[in-house]
Amino acid sequence: MRAEQVTDPIVYHGEGPAWSPSWGGLRWVDMLAGDILTLRDDDVERRHVAEVAAAVRPRRGGGAVIGIERGFALEGPDGQVTALPEVWASPSIRMNEGGCDPQGNFWCGSMAYDQSPGAASLYRLSPEGRVDVMLEGVTVSNGLEWSPDGSLAYYNDTPTGQVGVFAFDPDQGLLNHRVLVELPDGGRPDGLTVDSEGCVWTAVVNRGAVHRYRPDGTLDAVIDVPAGKVTACTFGGESLDRLFITTSQENVDTAEDPLAGALFVAEVGVRGLPLRDFAG
Repeated sequence: MRAEQVTDPIVYHGEGPAWSPSWGGLRWVDMLAGDILTLRDDDVERRHVAEVAAAVRPRRGGGAVIGIERGFALEGPDGQVTALPEVWASPSIRMNEGGCDPQGNFWCGSMAYDQSPGAASLYRLSPEGRVDVMLEGVTVSNGLEWSPDGSLAYYNDTPTGQVGVFAFDPDQGLLNHRVLVELPDGGRPDGLTVDSEGCVWTAVVNRGAVHRYRPDGTLDAVIDVPAGKVTACTFGGESLDRLFITTSQENVDTAEDPLAGALFVAEVGVRGLPLRDFAG
């Protein structure tokens, strides 16, 4: 399969695509610019929300929850953005990627700007505003999503080259980590999503591709993307049967890779899951 171009190369570091009917379409982030982009029909709107906009998910009562440089922010139904207290003080670490669990908590993981090994963590923001550390010793936290029944959580720590899977308990969090798959040929997994059949789609950030893996770790499909640095993917469209894919220009020679930073879409013949929202 091959992805088709949707937009021009309009972002520096595209990440975190998320489809919600409450938004009227797709949102994704230009992470290091601190901007959220919204695609409606053929038009793209850009809004600056913070120094870093790492991930965005809808709130149950309207608006959104946003991972920002050193913590979280809430967007109200009127569009006003309010930053919550910083989770850490160090300017060397930033948030990177996140998603909502079946109970309505928002999880977001961090990374050091210089990608120092083990310097990052995975955090959980509860609807009541409490922040808990759920995983430590991470390097580049990426690609968190749950299985259709909520019993498993898939997770990428990119430099490991592995797609990991945990048993998930609503109270205890992530348990019994194992490796679902080690990507071939030194592939590095970035953002991921899960479809309605329980298969995992992961961006391969250094291969210009998205891979689909069955729950047993078997490689089932490959989408070729006409840009080298593929960062994340999500299902969207009215029937959730279109896979939207973000790309990045960060550390990319755009003369050699002129479509880096564009948004792409692939018709993959399977449906995704409705996006889980934040209950806060």
